[in-house]
Parts: sequence; C-alpha cells; structure tokens
Amino acid sequence: MNTASSSVSAPPRERRTVTPGSGPYLDPTHAGRTRLRAGTVAGPLSGRLDLSGPQGAQLRMAITAVHRVCPEFNPVQVLRRSGRSVLLVGSTGRTTAVAKCLLDHSPVWTERFRHEIAAYRAFVRHRPPVRVPRLIAADPENCALVIERMPGRAAALTRHPMDAPPRADIRSALGAIARLNTWRPPAGMFDKPLDYASRITHYHELGLFTDRDLGDLQKLLHGLAGARQGLGEFCHGDALLSNILLSPAGPVLVDWEHAGWYLPGYDLATLWTVLADAPAARRKISQLAAAKGPAARDAFLVNLMLVLTREIRMYETAVQRAMREAPSATGSVPASAPERQNALTAGEEQRLLLRRLHDDCAMARRAVRAAVGTR
Repeated sequence: MNTASSSVSAPPRERRTVTPGSGPYLDPTHAGRTRLRAGTVAGPLSGRLDLSGPQGAQLRMAITAVHRVCPEFNPVQVLRRSGRSVLLVGSTGRTTAVAKCLLDHSPVWTERFRHEIAAYRAFVRHRPPVRVPRLIAADPENCALVIERMPGRAAALTRHPMDAPPRADIRSALGAIARLNTWRPPAGMFDKPLDYASRITHYHELGLFTDRDLGDLQKLLHGLAGARQGLGEFCHGDALLSNILLSPAGPVLVDWEHAGWYLPGYDLATLWTVLADAPAARRKISQLAAAKGPAARDAFLVNLMLVLTREIRMYETAVQRAMREAPSATGSVPASAPERQNALTAGEEQRLLLRRLHDDCAMARRAVRAAVGTR
C-alpha cells in the first residue's frame, strides 16, 4: 500500500509544529485549526419560555405538535433553535426529556426527521452497542420527537472545534464509533442513505470535483463494487463531536437522522475532518482505516473526499450568504461596535476554516491518486 508522499501546510494562522503521519492514511502530514469549548453537565432545569412575538408563535406551534403525541410533556427551556428545528427541554412525569420538533417541513427535512424517528423506534427493539437516548414518544406525521435527556457534556459545541479536544475525550468518541460500526442490525431495518455514484457525479457537475477526481473516485468505486456487500458498515452518518455526549457512564450518541449502511469508514472520515488540530487522533483514525485492508482503505478515502467536499460546499455557501447580508452590501451597519467586531470575527473564522478544508481536500486528493496507482 502506497501513501501520498507530499505534505500540506496548515492555514497560516500561526506557526506550529506538524506531526508526521496524520494524513488521510498513514503518511501525509497536516495540522489544521479547530477549537473545543467545554460542554456542561446537565443540571436542574430553570427559566421560562418566551412565547411572545413571531418566534414565540413558532414555539407555541412546536409545543402543540409535541403535546399531540406526548400530552404530559412540560416544556421549560429552549435548548437549541435553528431555521429547521427546535429542541425543548422539559419533563414527562419524573423524567427529564428533550422534545425535538421540525419547523421547516420541506420534503428533504421531513424525510430526514422521519428517518431519525424510525432509528429511535428501531433502537427500542434492537439496542445498538452504544448508549442512545430512550424513546418516549414520536409523531412522524407532525414531525415531533420526545426522548429522554441524557446527562453529560458535548465533546464539542461547534461543528469544527478550534482546538484539539482532550485525548481522553477523543478516545471515548473513537471507541463508541468503533463499537457502532461493528453492529449488524437485522436486514431491512436501515437503508443506504448515500448513493455514492450519484453524489460523485453531482459534485463533478457543480465543479467541486475535477475530471481527474471523477475518474479516480469512479475507479475506486469500481474496485469496491465486487466486494461491496461484504464491505457494508453501519454508521451514525453524522459523527460530529457535537453529536457525542460524554458522561461518566460512557459516550452517548444523538441525532440519528443520517444513520444507515455506508461504505466502511464514513464515520471515521467525518471525525478525521473535524479533528484538524489533533494530528495524533488523525493518525489513529488513518491506521484504523488502513488496518482493515486495501479495500477498506479505499472506501475510507472515497468517504473522506465526499465529506470534505460537502463541508467546503456548506461553508462556501455560508460565506457567500454572509457577504450578501453584510452591512456594506445593504448600506446599514450593526447597532454597536461589538456587533460589528463579532461579524468580522465570524467571517474571518469561516474563511480560515475554508482554507483549511481546501488544504485537507488537496491532501486527500493526493492520497486517492496514490491509491489508484496501486490498483
């Protein structure tokens, strides 16, 4: 097995020592930038919900949807809110619970939400080898889900943390993912969320993959086709550190809307992507992928290219949107100097993250070409 021989330098945020062996598999070197903000252990609930204004009306609709399936749920706090869903912390009897309700009922998000409900229902009958929240109630029609609130802290509060997490946290996360990837749920319980050939072609049509990328990845897929049935691996599908809660009783995995069967190494590729400032962890992930043989290594590289390209597309879209909404474009300015500084800081962080992702993708591209050369 050959590996890519050239290294990729880190984005020039500061000078740093590069640790060998942290590349997509075994050899390429790289150290990016991420930051971990410590999560907090779940404590007593307090506070109140603000049900005034347009956002309050949205919350009332969400609570109504939850009460249809779980009338005893007593909401106390908003845990998280985005444009597509809201998470409410509350109680059902003596149990602390989290209610998740979809706000954006477009077909794509509705399908994903129902997929997550199906996953939690499947876990009632067949428990995976990792800790997951217990299902309390679910309504696929109105896209409402109530699960127990698990104590613990998130391994990271952001998608791409800015500093390396503690080694013990990384070991716990990797151990949980490794156990999950060995699980074999009954046939027909989960599907294949990702059509690899279509996704590769789509990224090529968008200009995210070059012609050579397209050819190389298709060659690797073709080589995997004969053994693909035996290579299937059950994955969480969104193995971000922010989806892993750490507690003394062990890691807990949440947000199962992408769970299913993938080529081996999809979860490992996700963790590799977000652990940019942990070269030792990247080296460990690369070794885990390569230890299963050339076919599993090739599958990991295909996954890595797709995950990195997805992240690049996501953050390029975010940067473009931020530029369109910037005060200079609209003729208005934020109300205060801190707001202006926060906007500038957020934009700069996104640009630096994009540079790091492009460096990582270039390194993965070299590894893919090296793998194709050994076939």
